[in-house]
Amino acid sequence: MTRRVAAIDCGTNSIRLLIADAAEDGGLTDVHREMRIVRLGQGVDATGAFVPEAIERTRVALHDYAQKMIETGVTAVRMVATSATRDASNREDFFAMTRAELGAAIPGAAAEVISGDEEARLSFAGAVGELDPANGPFVVVDLGGGSTELVLGDENGVTAALSADVGCVRITERCLHGDPPTDEEVSAAREFASERLAEAFAHVPIEQARGWVGVAGTMTTIAAVAQDLPEYDAEKVHLSRLSIDDVHEVADRLVGMKRSDRAALGPMHPGRVDVIGGGAVILRVLADELAARAGITELVVSEHDILDGIAQSIVL
Repeated sequence: MTRRVAAIDCGTNSIRLLIADAAEDGGLTDVHREMRIVRLGQGVDATGAFVPEAIERTRVALHDYAQKMIETGVTAVRMVATSATRDASNREDFFAMTRAELGAAIPGAAAEVISGDEEARLSFAGAVGELDPANGPFVVVDLGGGSTELVLGDENGVTAALSADVGCVRITERCLHGDPPTDEEVSAAREFASERLAEAFAHVPIEQARGWVGVAGTMTTIAAVAQDLPEYDAEKVHLSRLSIDDVHEVADRLVGMKRSDRAALGPMHPGRVDVIGGGAVILRVLADELAARAGITELVVSEHDILDGIAQSIVL
């Protein structure tokens, strides 16, 4: 028996929808996937509050998602909000908006804020479902707009997880202001990423990992750019592999480009143009640490991530 469910992941930079038929064992069959860049976390790192225009952009996307849920016959929905919402002082304005929009499709539905640890566990569940357990343990890295989650686990589940307060939007707003960023700005960004990730590396014993899986938009976009795809192709990105040399090359290239040059790249979503360089800095720090600590020199990029974990959590 299956249920048609919807999962919504509202992060700092994007809001994403998965509608799927979910079996009782957590198996998913996709019906619809969609992503919108809404930059909900605009300015939150500096001001501690959502700006009205960011909430409105998110409302418009959520309204369309609710209509899609009605059209496709969704019977249950779970919407999670992550880093930006954890940090915002006026998050009740956001929750009121989600109750109004989601309630049109599923009465009583609203967003919930999840902890960084829960975010990490949901990401892990979605990311490793298609991988051979014999190649584990895996460290799954969810590189988002406001935070980056590191999760270590195997076929028996998660053994350690931590959310670090560094993501592509946060690091760009703090450090990368030039077009292109100056060498000093890039150095400051690398130092900031290293400092914020240090706690995660201390808490999560990544030296036990045998495989590295990257999820979310920064990872998938960088994988598409590394392949020189003329346009974004999820099938070619899913489970693609980047060597550490590939990571170094594409990360350094992206952070060193002008915004106009990044915008001209075929796979680049317009909403990622100004923050992908910051994400690339974080990815390079991660690659170097994983190589040094665990001897891992290859990144597997997965299109399946927290959305899949959220959908599975509805039925499991």
